[in-house]
Amino acid sequence: MSELWKKSATELTHFVVKREVSAVEVIESALERLADVNPTINAVVTEMPDEALMYARRIDDLLKKGVAPGLLCGVPVTVKVNADQKGYATTNGCRLQRDLLATEDNPVVANLRKAGAIIIGRTNTPAFSLRWFTRNSLHGHTRNPRNSALTPGGSSGGAASAVAAGIGCIAHGTDIAGSIRYPAYACGIHGLRPTLGRVPAVNFTAPDRMIGAQLMAVSGPLARTVSDLKLGLQAMSAEDLRDPWWTPVPLDLGPFPKRAALTIAPGGLEVSMVVVKALQEAADCLEQAGWEVTETDCPPLREPARLNLKLWINDIRRAGKDAITEEDDPDANFVFEQLEAHAGESTLDTTMDTLQARVTLTRAWQLFLKEYSVLLCPVSAEPPFPDLLDVTSKESFSRVAEAQLPMLGLPFMGLPGLTMTTGTTDSSPIGVQLVAGRYREDILLAAAASLEESGTIPVTAEPFSAP
Repeated sequence: MSELWKKSATELTHFVVKREVSAVEVIESALERLADVNPTINAVVTEMPDEALMYARRIDDLLKKGVAPGLLCGVPVTVKVNADQKGYATTNGCRLQRDLLATEDNPVVANLRKAGAIIIGRTNTPAFSLRWFTRNSLHGHTRNPRNSALTPGGSSGGAASAVAAGIGCIAHGTDIAGSIRYPAYACGIHGLRPTLGRVPAVNFTAPDRMIGAQLMAVSGPLARTVSDLKLGLQAMSAEDLRDPWWTPVPLDLGPFPKRAALTIAPGGLEVSMVVVKALQEAADCLEQAGWEVTETDCPPLREPARLNLKLWINDIRRAGKDAITEEDDPDANFVFEQLEAHAGESTLDTTMDTLQARVTLTRAWQLFLKEYSVLLCPVSAEPPFPDLLDVTSKESFSRVAEAQLPMLGLPFMGLPGLTMTTGTTDSSPIGVQLVAGRYREDILLAAAASLEESGTIPVTAEPFSAP
């Protein structure tokens, strides 16, 4: 088997544009890798080899004519099954939607195509993209290729598992409560949740989203290198006015002071010593790279996390609860019951109060992230969880929800966040989270590059046998 699948997107697009290798060779290698490891991990639930090779041949033909098809020219990528892709079902992990065929691409998918990326498969998600774990009654159970006893994360668990195992260089994911950042953490790769409005995304197979998802849900890239995250963001964020939230902000907003805040236990969170060690080592790396790091409290996260959940669950109560009942996926039933209990009752008044509080909390965070260009904090209070821990008991679900506070709170303010893997401990991936002000993904990527230079770039995983 060719080992082109091990290369980064940055390397592959260079090789293809220079015609050192063909796009067909790149995609053949990626498809061979998919066929070799996907049966073990079930990351990709819809494969499209013939279509992928057709697009690869088109790119090679364009290059022969002197036309460069874009910054992801010939790069194999995957798309999550909750995003419209023309000709394929937007299942969102649900039997109810197995025949919900898209007739046009979601803007984020269209942007990947415009950049010359080649989609080789669609990746798994829990039913309704509702968990930090990935199993559903339609597509089955996705495994973590680095350790099958651990969750691959969710809801972009298939995306992270695929990238970690070398199935594509960049994966599309979505994030309303950590669904990019947590799978990246669990699978030992990197994941970027962009600012609200940075990446255009709309599904035309469904009605427009309710207010919670409008304000908090985003699409973004997962990858094995920081440079690939940057390429993925550049490609995904191109203009598409079909998403009214898309905002024309440059990706580079200029110089910034290298001042970082370190918050080890946001909101009084009880943080595992393994996580504390990873944060302290990352802070040391930033200092060695010329950053000034100050350990300090960050603005509130518990209140944003509570309000995120309230808005998100209100969306489902208003437009999705009947579907959960009809789908009758055991995991989704249990998880939604727990989420409803944590969210509490809601009225028009409490919703209005929630939206008012969003302004106050966003102001506090914006001022903090003006003083400190980046915040270094946990992704989760614990290392990646044992797989399916959240559905073993109410107590286990509460443990999971508490640990995920740093991911659940930030989307409420529309802020960008980046999970940076920093290595492994006791056969478990570990990493840290970087947070910056709105539209300052350039700062996140710069800080992540500083960490990458002093650390190790994650290698592709050879999947363990599933238990």
